[in-house]
Amino acid sequence: MTTLYYVANRLNYIVAGTGNRTEIAIGYYTKYGDGGVDVLPLGAMVKSQVRALARELGVPAPVIEKPPARALAGQTDEGEMGFTYAELEHYLLRGPDAVAPATVMKIERLARASEHKRHLPPVFQPPAR
Repeated sequence: MTTLYYVANRLNYIVAGTGNRTEIAIGYYTKYGDGGVDVLPLGAMVKSQVRALARELGVPAPVIEKPPARALAGQTDEGEMGFTYAELEHYLLRGPDAVAPATVMKIERLARASEHKRHLPPVFQPPAR
C-alpha cells in the first residue's frame, strides 16, 4: 500500500480498492493493506454481482471462475471462512433466516470481530479543563 500511495501521490491520483460488500461485511481484508484505499467502486456489490460485471466487461472466464484465495497455496477464502460466498450473499441479501443457524453464527462472529475495520480509528479526547 505504501508503494501504491507513493505512486498515487506523485501522479495526483487516488487509490482504488477491489473490496466488495461480501468481504467488507465480515472484514475479510487487511485493514491497512488491501483495505487501505481511498475509494471502493465495488463496495456495494456482492461477489456474484462483481462476477457478472466482470463478464460484462469481458474479463477472461478463468479469472472470473477462479476460486477466491489468498496467496497461500491450497487455501481458499471459503475454506478459511467456513462457509461459501453464496451463503454469505443469501445472509446479506435475504437475512439470517436464509442460511443455516450455524452459518449465521459464523458470519455474525466474523462481523463483530471485524467491526473496528469499518470505522475510522478512535481519537483521544483530553479531559475538559
